[in-house]
Amino acid sequence: FASLFVLFGDDGLGVGVDIDIRPHNRDSIESHKLASRIELVEGSSIDAATVESVRNIVGDRGPVIVNLDSMHTHDHVLEELKLYSSFVPLGSYIVVSDTMIEEMPKGFYGDRPWDVGNNPKTAVYEILKDNSDFEIDKSIAGKLVATCNHDGYLKRVK
Repeated sequence: FASLFVLFGDDGLGVGVDIDIRPHNRDSIESHKLASRIELVEGSSIDAATVESVRNIVGDRGPVIVNLDSMHTHDHVLEELKLYSSFVPLGSYIVVSDTMIEEMPKGFYGDRPWDVGNNPKTAVYEILKDNSDFEIDKSIAGKLVATCNHDGYLKRVK
């Protein structure tokens, strides 16, 4: 995303949140030529302190792309959607990753806590029942050659 912001010519910033940022990953990111466009926050994406750190980094910036790609259970993604949707200004996006889990055969993920009926896509459908500020932008998935995020491109429309 940092490279896209450079291409678009704006001051966009990528904020990466991970429960565990390994030292070699942090070193690689922080030494990258686009490091000035990337902020890293270590912690659970639904922890209050993590959310506050992201809020302080993002501030009133725009445009914003929030990409949710951590724990893929329904409850976790639903909580992320509730916590991070306020960061997204009109016309910007939340990208919910791996919604294709709902389309895979039941039990495909073995020992993972997510499965058909309990995944990012079910959380998307749940949040949209009560939140008319966002809608699924189906045009994006239609433009991509391949995506794991069908119905996961949520555009803020009000």
